[in-house]
Amino acid sequence: MKKYLSFFRLRLNMGMQYRTAAAAGMLTQFVWGIMEVLALRAFYESDPAAFPMTLQAACSYVWLQQAFLALFMGWVMENEIFGAILDGNIAYELVRPIRIYPMWYARSLANRLSRAALRCVPILIVALLVPAPYGLSAPAGPASFLWFLFTMILGVLVTVAFTMLIYMLSFFTLSPDGLRIVFMSVIEFCQGAILPLPFFPDGIRQFMELLPFASMQNVPLRAYSGDLSGAALQKAILLQFFWLIALIALGRLLERFALKKVVVQGG
Repeated sequence: MKKYLSFFRLRLNMGMQYRTAAAAGMLTQFVWGIMEVLALRAFYESDPAAFPMTLQAACSYVWLQQAFLALFMGWVMENEIFGAILDGNIAYELVRPIRIYPMWYARSLANRLSRAALRCVPILIVALLVPAPYGLSAPAGPASFLWFLFTMILGVLVTVAFTMLIYMLSFFTLSPDGLRIVFMSVIEFCQGAILPLPFFPDGIRQFMELLPFASMQNVPLRAYSGDLSGAALQKAILLQFFWLIALIALGRLLERFALKKVVVQGG
């Protein structure tokens, strides 16, 4: 376990050095967040009763999404891992006395945490200063805030576990680009990154809430405002645990098949 924690710390420290990139990313996220809030305002002014969330809850959802964007987005992957698979440098990883899956999992988790740590606090502070109902509201209560933190941890772990599947599937392709594009689009749409899941029609929403993508950002962001609470929140947390265990088990199984068939050319 110590060696995987070492990989985690190394990747976390390396990621924390990219402060200029984080500043540029924050500016982009502020602009995008404002655009989304203005779009929501236009929709809500047309017919407020037609929406399942209040405008304040929807705006809070947007700002939390922007603050913790790096934790849940499908496009946050490590090019070094894909490069190692493509150019044969995976051979150096295979001769080490470590397992590929937990090492890459630790690296991927640290990569997301370092990106989010550099950006989240300034975005949250500015979002709190935006006038109501367009800014970030306080959590629905102390319990909602604690559930938000707990489900956010589970959501990040599920997100990393799913991206690990993409890494493992890359062993069976000539190029991972197709996998990345497809899964990136699926993750963002199905986890509520483009449109919160409550905005979907009932039948579609209920189906999407059973998928692993709903266990990513959808649960913590809705728990924060109290939009997801009670029995529905308990069911969502159980699904988070289920998908975390299932995705890790599937990823380890793919790792076994991939490493049995891996061929490194060159020398």
